[in-house]
Amino acid sequence: MSEPLVTIVLGTRPEAIKLAPVIRAFQAACEFRTRVVLTGQHREMVSQVMELFGLRADHDLALMAPKQTLTHITCAALQGLKEEFAVHRPDLVLVQGDTTTAFASALAAFYEQIPVGHVEAGLRTDNLLDPFPEEANRRLISQLAQLHFAPTERSAANCRASGVVGEVLVTGNTVIDALLQMAERAPAYDLPGLDWQAQRVILATVHRRENWGERLAEIGSGFLQLLERYPDTALLLPLHRNPTVREPLQALLGSHPRAFLTEPLDYDQLVAAMRGSTLVLTDSGGLQEEAPALGKPVLVLRRTTERPEAVEAGTAKLIGTATADITAEASRLLSDPEAYEAMARAHNPFGDGQASGRIVAAARRFLALA
Repeated sequence: MSEPLVTIVLGTRPEAIKLAPVIRAFQAACEFRTRVVLTGQHREMVSQVMELFGLRADHDLALMAPKQTLTHITCAALQGLKEEFAVHRPDLVLVQGDTTTAFASALAAFYEQIPVGHVEAGLRTDNLLDPFPEEANRRLISQLAQLHFAPTERSAANCRASGVVGEVLVTGNTVIDALLQMAERAPAYDLPGLDWQAQRVILATVHRRENWGERLAEIGSGFLQLLERYPDTALLLPLHRNPTVREPLQALLGSHPRAFLTEPLDYDQLVAAMRGSTLVLTDSGGLQEEAPALGKPVLVLRRTTERPEAVEAGTAKLIGTATADITAEASRLLSDPEAYEAMARAHNPFGDGQASGRIVAAARRFLALA
């Protein structure tokens, strides 16, 4: 009998980063066949990550379309994966997180009665529309999966409280695996005009739908006030490709001499930027987990977070999007060494870099290979 087939489906850059160490771990386990399928929800950014980790896809649904909607992504992924699974029927499908790709992939596998494993299971804000559509996606995936790979004890408890079927395991978060692997070899990130030695660098990322519009203007104004208040600071702001995000931030910050607005950074560049930064301001979920692993305090530009462990551990603080709050909270860390050190030295609750191995071991047991 041939080895069981594990198909790992991904479509966005965060999925590629968090699944890269998982893919490598499965490929190194000789008792599995591993197939990597891209949906194409993102294109260039996923290709960059795959290349960095020395990975290639076995199949690409190439569903990305101009001005694509959530409905388009879902329907195209369902149809494409139905055809993929008909030709290469897996014994287990792995999805990651809370993207539309992850939800559609879990649903496509369910329709074919193929077991689903959910990497990064159990995150919750308990507000179905914040973040949108991620909170609904992850809840729906939980009801379809048979293996729930929870990053923390809290997320495992959330799974059980949701009445899921199957096995819930605490593995740690695979993003820490990816981060530690990349931090060992990422070269310094050089950007003309940015002096990592003489300037305190604030690394910022903003992209979430709930922050579009008025909230984005408030965030941009907060960044501007920090630059004016602290002449020794610089802002490094990789811009999301969506013009709804890019254009307002460019209008507010594009002419400031210490605001460095760049294209999205490759993952090794992002890791190097985190490593060299003083402070991280973000609405990203992943950076709430990654930056503390490098000893960097995180101020979260959101009203809710599905990662309350970071807030409770003291590695991150939820500050919202109001200009005054951004300025006040960042100023406290930039002005008070004790407050800064308290966050920088707090224990990161998201894992030890061994999550991928635990996921492989669980799949081995589930497929009766142990």
